[in-house]
Amino acid sequence: MHEKDLVLDLQNLRIRFETDDGTVYAVNGIDLQLERGKAIGLVGETGAGKTTTALSMLRLVPTPPGIVECDKLALNGQDVLTMTDKELEKIRGKDISMIFQDPMTALNPVFTVGDQIAESIHLHENCNMIEAQRRAIDMLELVGIPGERAGEYPHQFSGGMKQRVVIAIALACHPQLLIADEPTTALDVTIQAQVLDLMKNLRTKYQTSLIMITHDLGIVADTCDEVAVMYAGSIVEKGTLEDVFLRTKHPYTEGLFNSLPNINDRKAMLTPIQGLMPDPTNLPEGCPFHPRCPYAGEDCRKPQTTRKFSDTHFVRCGAYDRPGFHIARKEEY
Repeated sequence: MHEKDLVLDLQNLRIRFETDDGTVYAVNGIDLQLERGKAIGLVGETGAGKTTTALSMLRLVPTPPGIVECDKLALNGQDVLTMTDKELEKIRGKDISMIFQDPMTALNPVFTVGDQIAESIHLHENCNMIEAQRRAIDMLELVGIPGERAGEYPHQFSGGMKQRVVIAIALACHPQLLIADEPTTALDVTIQAQVLDLMKNLRTKYQTSLIMITHDLGIVADTCDEVAVMYAGSIVEKGTLEDVFLRTKHPYTEGLFNSLPNINDRKAMLTPIQGLMPDPTNLPEGCPFHPRCPYAGEDCRKPQTTRKFSDTHFVRCGAYDRPGFHIARKEEY
């Protein structure tokens, strides 16, 4: 993959928070590359560092107490790490946009939804407010909301419609990279499906690259081309959808799949992952998953390196140094 094909190139990202209770190691040396027009799912349990990683891409991690270190953060070849505040304002909402997790709190309650969409357009597209308002109405209609509702306030909308407004704001300036942070968490199942279909259609229309942050593997299967599985601030497995779903290699990824209900056998017992995510102020030595891992051995307490299984499939697991090691989940072709 050549650099010119990448919309995002993130290398060795490390984020920690210095607090009175100790240092929180939120993200611990992750690499993430995204090809133009592709979608990647960032999955893992709550507290894995998914949202913090996304915020770092927009340089929105609060400092202090946050300390962000990174070898490289490039968006469309531009070095985001060296940008001034004014330069960052130009790319946020224009080149890179984010759909925040809770539509109930993502909108300003004292401005109409039309004004909130128009503000982004006016700021980035070099047009007057009359033109920005007209385009805001077009964006509302594009996400399935009648244009005449542009003069209404967020409290007059349902949760699903608020999420559509948030999507309209994020896509108003046709960003090249869209980050969706669990965009359907607060929505019922029917509205979830509508919002995901809407995002897929708009992605196709504008050729937007997507980072989908979620703990729902079904959403990843429906919307993404690649998957990165995060655990305790590290990416433990990364590959194409087929690599991760059909040729699972990491014990944690296996545990995520085993935790899902079996639609072919409704009487089958779920197999939850034992234990809890480790305390980020006191991470275990070596692999952070080893205290919960059924395959753990002494080799798992040593520093872990990333193993390459194919040109697209990478796994961070020292157990593969054991001759003939494999996890129980069978490969499916």
